[in-house]
Amino acid sequence: MPDERFLTYGGEKIRVELLPRSRPGTTLVVKVHPDLRVQAVVPFDTPEEKLQQALEQKARWIWQKLRDFRQIQAHVTPRDYASGESHFYLGRRHLLKVHHQPDQPETVRMLRGRLEISVQTRQVVRIRALLSLWYFDRAQAVFQRRLDAMLPSTLWVVQKPALKLQIMRTQWGNCSPGGVITLNPHLVKAPRDCIDYVIVHELCHLREHNHGPAFWQLMDRIMPDWERHKAHLDRMAEAFLVS
Repeated sequence: MPDERFLTYGGEKIRVELLPRSRPGTTLVVKVHPDLRVQAVVPFDTPEEKLQQALEQKARWIWQKLRDFRQIQAHVTPRDYASGESHFYLGRRHLLKVHHQPDQPETVRMLRGRLEISVQTRQVVRIRALLSLWYFDRAQAVFQRRLDAMLPSTLWVVQKPALKLQIMRTQWGNCSPGGVITLNPHLVKAPRDCIDYVIVHELCHLREHNHGPAFWQLMDRIMPDWERHKAHLDRMAEAFLVS
């Protein structure tokens, strides 16, 4: 099977990357990512005509998602890491205040709604590194707390899964076949309900390993309003993922 297909919609030629899957129970799923890549997870034995029909049925939706992500990108300002810039944490914007203190320890702290960073050398690369480490540390603590809060609702999980953090370009989280949940530390910039949605999504994968009807029924039962939180993450992905 070729590894790509092309659709035409709205006068635009759209490339779709094909990701063949041989795992039993895999369903055909189309994904549009914030970086404007379009991917289709395709069961290995999918007939060509069924694949083409599925992609054509999704063409309008794909085009709309690409349009929405482009609109978001147009309003995302590149980071300067200078005082007065705003950065997200748990869904709220916080003003950045950079202090140049050559003789003091380098620190990052949240104070009265501001992110206060003290640096010994006023270099963007250093400010960015310190802020990234702060987000990573916060993410570890927040995600563990939210995982603990979600576990009582997922009765099929008999043992708390291992949790690790990894920066990912196109995913908020994933669940390995061995049951390890990986979350994107940038997710800590999103509201708590959105964090809970991603965690519940991955916990549901411990029982249902694909995105078949049983998976979505499980999501509906555990978090009836999950679609609202997913939509918010989709709208804000570019702003949350920007470094």
